[in-house]
Amino acid sequence: MRNMGGGKKKQSLKKMEDTGKKKERKESKSKESATEKKSAGIIPPDPKSKEVTDKLKKMKVLTPYTVATRFNLRLSVAKTFLKELEKQGIVEFISGSKNTKIFKPAD
Repeated sequence: MRNMGGGKKKQSLKKMEDTGKKKERKESKSKESATEKKSAGIIPPDPKSKEVTDKLKKMKVLTPYTVATRFNLRLSVAKTFLKELEKQGIVEFISGSKNTKIFKPAD
């Protein structure tokens, strides 16, 4: 009787070449995408800047998420940025829960 053992079948030369080319393409794509990605800002914009206050006044409602997306910030940085703006009187706290705070531009 023959032993019908399992295991991986040996690939043909053509198949080996194809898998090698696929790996090369994958590596080159990952290198390109890594350079294109923008990291979220860690440093918030200057709250005293005229253009920053103009952008904030155009927005009806300010949440940490909307500020983070508008100014390309991390969410934690946007939260502290909004707290700082509230201390300076640029924005007013409307309502919020434990997780989300809602602000509006001061009049």
